[in-house]
Amino acid sequence: MTNEMKNEINNEFIAHVKQTDDGHWELHKLPDHLKSVSELAAKFAQSFNGQNWAILAGLWHDLGKYRPAFQHYIRIVSGYNENAHIEQPGKTVHSEAGAIHAVAWNKVAGRFLAYLIAGHHSGLPDWNKAEAGASSLFNRLFRAEQEQHLEEVLNASDIPPDVVNSPVIISDLSKPLGGSNGLHLWLRMLFSCLVDADFLDTERFMDPVSAQERADIYSLEYLKQRFDDYMSLKSASAEPTLVNQKRAEILRDCRSAALESQGVFTLTVPTGGGKTLSGMAFALEHAIKHKKSRIIIAIPYTSIIEQTADQYRQIFGDDAVLEHHSNFDPESSTQENARNRLAAENWDAPIIVTTNVQLLESLFSAKTSRCRKLHNIANSVIILDEAQLLPPDYLKPILSVLRLLTEHYGVTLVLSTATQPALGTTKNSFDRVVFEGLDAKKEIISDVDGLFSQLNRVEIQKPSDFSIRCTWDELAQELLQYPSVLVIVNSRRDARELYSLMPEGTIHLSALMCGEHRSKVIFDIKKRLKAGENLRVVSTQLVEAGVDLDFPVVFRALAGLDSIAQAAGRCNREGKLGKGKVVVFQPPKSPAKGLLLFGEQATRTVWHQKEDDLLSHQLFNSYFRQFFAQVDSDAHQIMPLLIQEPGVVQFRSAAERFRLIPDIGKSILVPYGENGFDLMDQLKREGPHRKLMRKLQRYSVNIYEPEFLALKKIGAVEELSPEVFGICVTNAYDGSLGLLPADKIYTGDPAQSVI
Repeated sequence: MTNEMKNEINNEFIAHVKQTDDGHWELHKLPDHLKSVSELAAKFAQSFNGQNWAILAGLWHDLGKYRPAFQHYIRIVSGYNENAHIEQPGKTVHSEAGAIHAVAWNKVAGRFLAYLIAGHHSGLPDWNKAEAGASSLFNRLFRAEQEQHLEEVLNASDIPPDVVNSPVIISDLSKPLGGSNGLHLWLRMLFSCLVDADFLDTERFMDPVSAQERADIYSLEYLKQRFDDYMSLKSASAEPTLVNQKRAEILRDCRSAALESQGVFTLTVPTGGGKTLSGMAFALEHAIKHKKSRIIIAIPYTSIIEQTADQYRQIFGDDAVLEHHSNFDPESSTQENARNRLAAENWDAPIIVTTNVQLLESLFSAKTSRCRKLHNIANSVIILDEAQLLPPDYLKPILSVLRLLTEHYGVTLVLSTATQPALGTTKNSFDRVVFEGLDAKKEIISDVDGLFSQLNRVEIQKPSDFSIRCTWDELAQELLQYPSVLVIVNSRRDARELYSLMPEGTIHLSALMCGEHRSKVIFDIKKRLKAGENLRVVSTQLVEAGVDLDFPVVFRALAGLDSIAQAAGRCNREGKLGKGKVVVFQPPKSPAKGLLLFGEQATRTVWHQKEDDLLSHQLFNSYFRQFFAQVDSDAHQIMPLLIQEPGVVQFRSAAERFRLIPDIGKSILVPYGENGFDLMDQLKREGPHRKLMRKLQRYSVNIYEPEFLALKKIGAVEELSPEVFGICVTNAYDGSLGLLPADKIYTGDPAQSVI
């Protein structure tokens, strides 16, 4: 580097640096970065009138980079390292100075801004929770004040006055949306605007190719035209059956209801009624009428998200649909670097297909990467598919945040299911609210009772004696009476055990198979059923939501009434038989104490002395009240962490408690097919990037922590990238069963290594 270049660099305040292919250094000037982030964050926050807050957060978020220590670090200590702007242990801190400046500007409003600014790399902090210790915001601000971070900034020469001085007067700032109850979500939304703006402006400088890839090329109006064209062709080729006639009526109801005002809707349709497509028709019509930005479909099971996303891609095209779930995500890594930070998604597509876990955990997250998408949830249509599967032990915080979204952030919510849960507010005998639900709901279907009566296509056979349980051998022998049958059990272990007793040719399905594997097996099942072939399938409950199989006979292990209804939806789905047969059996063992057991007990209660109409639409209200009565709706005590004294939120502690699948330890990549091998090898060579991460989602399996440790102990896994693990022996993944347990894998031969 020439002396002239060095002098030029030394006269600039730098936000980021990068080295070009020809060896030159390019500078991202700090004042330019602050102003760009401020403007972009304000644009994002307009949908909920938070732009004045976002202006200040953007302007002050990197104020600490004016500290001489940071400027020295980015020039000399880092050697112009492209990752120098990312705050990590041992690096020069730059987040606290802007937070202190905000509090000095205004004690009350400044504290709100301090959460955002201090957390814009490390995540939203707790204010003063004891467990947070030195990482609490209170302690961080105190320490930075003692070290005079702000004084160092204000003493910097040539700092532009319009960076330090507030362009917003205090009276222009609105109060938190939703009051004290809504403070945590309001701050997360502002935080989302800040961190997404920061990432995008950084990406424009560091990786302009990726930035260009983010261009939005489709409008919802264009996508609606594609959808209408697809539905016209589908209608023209549909057989004139009763089921198809009812599907057409459901579609008309959805298009009609879409013209109503924004709010909370229920879409109550029997399984097989076509609610996946009809719900999309509602969402498109409603989004265009009310100028919504995007449509978000949240699905309870990772195992069936691929099918729904594939169906929408066939209609709308690959670029219009973002499939994003938590099976494997670069944001779960604690090893931050430029590449995997920029690989994290911000939900900038017009149609998002995601999971309940990804959507809901993000709404309670403290992580920068996971919160980044939140501002794009505002002003959207959200369809919660199979809404009865919302986790009851988290129901209080979930319903609270859904109310806030619909009341203050322009969200229209659709609760879509055949078995609507009892989510209304309940009061005790003294007329006091004991459970605050979603009350102002509008039903989309004009005649729910009539629809369910007309689409009743099965007969339910319940156990004659609930005190008697069958063995797997007995069940296997009974299943042999039926040449074509689907049996659904409650766990992966049960599926594996029953499958081992079935004759050759039986098909196994469980979430121990990666998404790509499951998709191919389900495609083959559908193809064979359509051709009239007989086949037997043993599956976990992954087929109960969104998988449109059609068997003449279905066996279902005793479970919650909603699960049994979903299983019944895989029987005589097209209504071509007089009545299909659904047999409910009691498996060898009752579930351990927990939600599965509560569901089983509630089903026994509502079925007591009832012999017919066992899936009556009206029965579900009674069932869910029985079920919810057994569960603490804030069992993890999340709400007390979010609603404390004014201005106090324990973000990180609440996020740690809000984990919808706490027992799943790891997402592990598996070498399924040639693509699985190749993609895992590519990850080892290149490291994580956005396109690769999306592809790898389909080659991952969630396993429990003890299972992961057992696989690791025998050397069946290796770390492909920081905290990203993959199977490294050929016989650990079975073509029928998926990922095998450690005691079924032989790893003594070095030749078994696959990557």
